[in-house]
Amino acid sequence: MKNIVILISGGGSNMAAIVRAAQQQDWARSLGAQVAAVVSNKAEAKGLEFARAQGIATEVLNHKNFASREDFDAALAQVIDRYQPALVVLAGFMRILTPGFVAHYAGRIINIHPSLLPAFTGLHTHQRAIDAGCKFAGATVHQVTAELDVGPILEQAVVPVLPGDTAESLAARVLTQEHVIYPRAVAALLRA
Repeated sequence: MKNIVILISGGGSNMAAIVRAAQQQDWARSLGAQVAAVVSNKAEAKGLEFARAQGIATEVLNHKNFASREDFDAALAQVIDRYQPALVVLAGFMRILTPGFVAHYAGRIINIHPSLLPAFTGLHTHQRAIDAGCKFAGATVHQVTAELDVGPILEQAVVPVLPGDTAESLAARVLTQEHVIYPRAVAALLRA
């Protein structure tokens, strides 16, 4: 069985979309894959409740309990490796990962970013797209590399930027597309 480990920091809506797709499309049978664990750096992350309700193992590793980013990432890798992951999926995991961590999972770690990369790496993507006068925005699933938000693009979705859009209204429209493309990208990688 190909194990998927999903990392979250908050509500976990993309994680939930992946879990639902795995259930509805019977990834265990069709792809020989399962979501084995959901790991968060925040004990209060709402997504953990959803994962537990689905019978998925959950783990919490508070980054504030570590002296350095490297120490946290080393401990995080130990937790993840217990599940022997075929794929590590970042789903709203709000931590910049160290090059050593990324190298450890090279070719097996992906992220979703709420912009049409390579545009608007980093934070505040929706407001930046509006401020720049963009006619379109969207989301990108990409492989994770040591450089933030620049790994090879696996999947993108485009949404229009509408007159009167706020960062919040644009974010909500983009999020609906994230829930479509992220499970699709995960499934495609598992088939490869």
